[in-house]
Amino acid sequence: MARAIPRDLPDLSDFARAGAHIAVRVTPGAARPSLTREDGGLRARVTAPPEGAKANAAVQALLAAAMGVAPSHLVLLRGQSARLKLFAYVPPSDAASRS
Repeated sequence: MARAIPRDLPDLSDFARAGAHIAVRVTPGAARPSLTREDGGLRARVTAPPEGAKANAAVQALLAAAMGVAPSHLVLLRGQSARLKLFAYVPPSDAASRS
């Protein structure tokens, strides 16, 4: 069972605009999840292991919670198996037209 998302997340609602690209440096297998702004970028620490895309899903959920959007509105563009990941925000109206 996945751990709960921490409540002390930064407000990243400024990233919730159509076409926004969000670069995140990820550390899987951390003791507890966190999301911070560091050196002009984002750093995510997740408890999930880096196998089977579990860490990617955990980062997606953490980022979505901080942005105040649904995880399904974040698309992983680059970094499926790397520490540096690039997500894109796809608003609900754009997501409906893509399917």
